[in-house]
Amino acid sequence: MDSTDQPTDSLDGAATSADTNASRRRFLAGLGVGGVILGAPAVAAAQTQRGDGRRDRDGRRGSDRHDGGRLPDLNQGLDPTPVAPTQPVLAPNDGVNRFVRIFDGPVFAEPSDELTEALVEVGRPGGIMDANDPLEVGPIRLIAEPELSPNNRDNPTHTAGSTFIGQFLDHDITSDAGSPLGVPLPESASQNLRSARFDLDSVYGGGPDVSPHLYHDGRDRYGQFRIESGGLFEDLPRAVDGSAIVAEARNDENLIISGLQVAFLSFHNAMLRDLAPRQGNRREAFFLAQRTVRWHYQWLILHQFLPQYVGQAMVDDVLSRGRQFYTSPIAQIPLEFQTAAYRFGHSMIRPSYRANLAGDNGEPFFALVFDLGELGKPDPDDLTGRHRAPRRFIGWQTFFDFADGEVKPNKRVDTSISTPMFNLPTSTISSPSGQPLGPLSLPTRNLLRHTTWQLPSGQYIAQQMGTDPLATADLADIGGILGSLATSTPLWFYILREADIFSGGLHLGPVGGRLVAEVFIGLLQNDPMSFLNAAPGWTPTLPSRTGEFRMADLLTVAGVDPISRGQ
Repeated sequence: MDSTDQPTDSLDGAATSADTNASRRRFLAGLGVGGVILGAPAVAAAQTQRGDGRRDRDGRRGSDRHDGGRLPDLNQGLDPTPVAPTQPVLAPNDGVNRFVRIFDGPVFAEPSDELTEALVEVGRPGGIMDANDPLEVGPIRLIAEPELSPNNRDNPTHTAGSTFIGQFLDHDITSDAGSPLGVPLPESASQNLRSARFDLDSVYGGGPDVSPHLYHDGRDRYGQFRIESGGLFEDLPRAVDGSAIVAEARNDENLIISGLQVAFLSFHNAMLRDLAPRQGNRREAFFLAQRTVRWHYQWLILHQFLPQYVGQAMVDDVLSRGRQFYTSPIAQIPLEFQTAAYRFGHSMIRPSYRANLAGDNGEPFFALVFDLGELGKPDPDDLTGRHRAPRRFIGWQTFFDFADGEVKPNKRVDTSISTPMFNLPTSTISSPSGQPLGPLSLPTRNLLRHTTWQLPSGQYIAQQMGTDPLATADLADIGGILGSLATSTPLWFYILREADIFSGGLHLGPVGGRLVAEVFIGLLQNDPMSFLNAAPGWTPTLPSRTGEFRMADLLTVAGVDPISRGQ
């Protein structure tokens, strides 16, 4: 059947699922909230920001308020009247389309055939970074029997969804326009196709007027995302060839990232549906809904996911003492972050996942994250994206904690990478026009990018940060491939090894953690429309189970939670 034959919005009008809405109402009612009643901060508050772009440090990490979900007055003396902007408020043109450098140190190694061969060897299948997961035992045993992969340890402090939230965030702030692997380039030749802000342009595109293909037609549905059905539950809208109609094509690379994309579409539509009847102007309702979605998303970044990635102590240090190295006053992505530090998430990917509990003819759907043997099948037995079938949806209780005992852990942050990552499907690889795809090994590709952008070594950056570099003995394995790499190590490899040594792989260490924390917080501080600037005293207005708004709460309000699924 043509994928465009049955457009469905699980949270709107005649196509609304009664079970979904009943679940959502029960969740809200159980928390003493009759509905998602959303106010808007005063226009004056939205235009007020601190000169240094930093959040006032008040120790708040969540909200235990259940007052109907209404936003508080944000600043004394300001007009508290809920007013929505009639036009989107755009940030100034600040040159965010280029990557930049934090450190102008010497390159970790001069380009040469010997270096290229060494980096390929480090990242090859079966090499020193391959966890050598026994894929032949199948996806279920890889989850149920972690002892089968002794080199690929579970991380008890992360849930399986932390990996894919990280990927979703990356796709919101960075998109390399197509730099060639292993060919040195100046940063002036770089181009970032994303906004370099946590503004969900990967979801909203340019909005209904600029990106109308993402939204429903008609004034009475202005600003409502298109959502279709995958057979059992919601799916991204798709063209005849099966490709997703989305603002960011990479958000259909795998089934989990596709599920996150459609969850955010549903979350926005839920906000819009609740706001539209109270706002006489549909455009105003759209901008209020968009701001509500963005601020709750940014809150989750700062209060749930960044502490998981870098440790709460590092977050607290950057917020209290300020950014020490990423001091740019405008939102730009450093190459040290884009090429190395933020690729730490590749080490957290599991070889296999349980996608849902009952979607596969009433049974759980288990699959490897990638399996080249499934290439070309309309409904492959792996978790690649760009396919539609009834079982291809995400049961979120595997990925985030709904307090039902079903959540599964991530893998640790270290130099042991799940085996499927060494043989990527070509559909997940982009390359400059006319250029070969290059290696299928993700670790090899990451390492070659250090030559592309001529990054300094991990040791050099550690010294610049005032922290003791790792000992040569800590890097003996990579030094055994090319001796100089033990004392001048590619930053990505260094950061992964540092995480293992300093935290047992539970989160990033002092170099990787500071790079990620300062960039994340800096992007929020440099965005005049983030909640840190537009409303420094804001806390989440939507209900939560625990008093601290979490990803499971967002998914529940969106109507894609396990109770709404009925499984």
